[in-house]
Amino acid sequence: MRVSPRNSPAFGTEAAAVETGGTSLAAVAPAETAPAEVAPERLGASRERLDGPAKVTGTAPYAYEHPVEEPAYLHPVQATIARGRVTSIDTGAAEAVPGVLAVLTHTNAPRLADTEDAELAVLQSDAVAFRGQFVAAVVAETPESARHAADLVRVGYGEQPHEVELGPEGGTPAARTDHGDLEAAMASAAVVLDRTYTTPMQHNNPMEPHTTIAQWTADGLTLHESTQGVYSVRSVVAPVFGLDPEQVQVFAPHVGGGFGSKGLPHAPLVLTALAAQRSGGRPVKFAVTRQQMFALTGHRTPTSQRIRLAADDRGRLSAIGHDALEHTARIKEFSEGSSTASGIMYAAPNRRITQRLVPRDVPVTSWMRAPGHCPGMHVLETAMDEMAQACGVDPVEFRIRNEPELDPLSGKPFSSRNLVACLREGARRFDWQRRDPAAGVRREGDWLVGTGVAASTYPTHVFPGSSARIRYEGGRYAVFIGAADLGTGAWTALAQIAAEALEVPFEVVDPHIGSTEFPTATVAGGSTGITSWGSAIVQAATSFRDQYGTQPPEGAEAEGATQPNPDAERFSMHAFGAQFAEVRVHADTGEIRVPRMLGVFAAGRIVNARTARSQLIGGMTMGLSMALHEHSVLDSRFGHVVNHDFAGYHIAAHADVDSIEAAWIDEHDPHVNPMGTKGIGEIGIVGAAAAVGNAAYHATGVRVRDLPLTPEKFLR
Repeated sequence: MRVSPRNSPAFGTEAAAVETGGTSLAAVAPAETAPAEVAPERLGASRERLDGPAKVTGTAPYAYEHPVEEPAYLHPVQATIARGRVTSIDTGAAEAVPGVLAVLTHTNAPRLADTEDAELAVLQSDAVAFRGQFVAAVVAETPESARHAADLVRVGYGEQPHEVELGPEGGTPAARTDHGDLEAAMASAAVVLDRTYTTPMQHNNPMEPHTTIAQWTADGLTLHESTQGVYSVRSVVAPVFGLDPEQVQVFAPHVGGGFGSKGLPHAPLVLTALAAQRSGGRPVKFAVTRQQMFALTGHRTPTSQRIRLAADDRGRLSAIGHDALEHTARIKEFSEGSSTASGIMYAAPNRRITQRLVPRDVPVTSWMRAPGHCPGMHVLETAMDEMAQACGVDPVEFRIRNEPELDPLSGKPFSSRNLVACLREGARRFDWQRRDPAAGVRREGDWLVGTGVAASTYPTHVFPGSSARIRYEGGRYAVFIGAADLGTGAWTALAQIAAEALEVPFEVVDPHIGSTEFPTATVAGGSTGITSWGSAIVQAATSFRDQYGTQPPEGAEAEGATQPNPDAERFSMHAFGAQFAEVRVHADTGEIRVPRMLGVFAAGRIVNARTARSQLIGGMTMGLSMALHEHSVLDSRFGHVVNHDFAGYHIAAHADVDSIEAAWIDEHDPHVNPMGTKGIGEIGIVGAAAAVGNAAYHATGVRVRDLPLTPEKFLR
């Protein structure tokens, strides 16, 4: 491995490229060595993104853009039934198209070494488990030829009855937690609430679709992949193809968003690698189309959630019951865990938290930003707003009044818990004290105006398994770790962490990420990326300083890895926040607008003020999108999502977003990890939709318990 000059075309004069085995990977670095008077880095600085210039000039290489010689192109054939078997496939017309190299079906596709994961068992049998599943694929000289030929493949089916709707009942128990006697508490309480809420199926829609370039060589399989974790891809793909992990090389220097959908490999990656085995040694490229993503790259399950709350006449909770019902694909079970957060949010001596799964003939469910906590906290925080109203207590005060001293489930102390501080600071910033407690009374012209609040939380974890290497050369510190940057600012934040740990200026640190050629890194998911990778970097920097002091020799090098946290078993570790929203609802049409949102968070130590604010605002915007728009409409007759593009699947646009402000309180938590960080990638979305919904109720007096908040639901 060698580091090339700073005038790499990937980053202009602001970058270097790390070349590994002929593969050029972007690695950000400033153009000049920092002057001696520049101070050592301290976390929290508002640093510009190191990868920003490359992205805005179009020179940052994404997976599909990696240059390869003589690529072939893949286009799939997808099942048009929701359940059954393939009874015939006619590929003659497709094979006659000029430029077609191969047509793969279940009858001629290479056999996989491991088919235990049914989602990845691509073209291994004639069974069809959901509409949109791969049943064939064409490999051709051009993407146009591949797509044309794929349209000519004729498939016959033996169709079987299917079930795709969730429904309000049934399900197999997936988890249950009981404390005390919920039923007795409900029977004796002064105030009770028993409501059912629903959230719809939703789909991750990052701007960059899932893309893969796969090539087989004498050394194994090389993948240029749009992924949240190069090592996650390696660990999954290697056994599927019967390879040693070292035989799979994965590169992902830049990723155009993921929202969880790129956290694990999906069927398109396996199909591309299979096709590359039939391409005569040529690399095969496949970019999943926007429409194909709705069947092939995961989604958030719809939910039906029953909340039961009991309180005394002072508004203190005596019981919390949360029963979540979700669907899962028949071929691969996945539990969202929507009721999880209700276990730790509020004090109540009696509690029942349950989770039920309903197998359906649908594509595989998977991670979507803040899995479980996002839909679950929406429901809990909507119910808390209803309960506050029933108790005659201000919604902010109601939450503060039910603040627990210890984790209600484990009994452990919180490593830090500043929800009350977030609520109070948010209320101050939002002028909450001027709010009229009555609903449906404030009107400005044709618009009904209201404000709402909701709490946020997300667990704090550090995944074991990351390691980092630091090397000193030419007055600069190169930091190597196989992390991934999804547009979240990891390039920059990791450089800041290394600089502070080394006690050197930020300007002399060069991060190198996005490759299995670099030391192991865990997935960018669960708000664990910076906490896990940063912990490894701090250990490497500590080792480096212990060995070489402040005057390292040329070529000095040290490694480090994430260490077990002795406090992990002693404390309950979570980030918290408070979301506020102002909503306007048109009195005649029901049109809803959100002119103002505020989030105040307690998420440990902030690494980069600029990128942190971007992450939090991004999460809040996605929560706004969840509140107003996002709804995958499943046609039960055919088992497919009918609004499977941006024309039909609406997400928040500029017109929906006016003023969104994200702030945080200074929080020192020495227990979570060496940096004191908690992760911020997901807490911004949690509670945001509930704040909007609660504000809409305050504006109109109409309580909507089924997302999204579409206009007809507010028309009396």
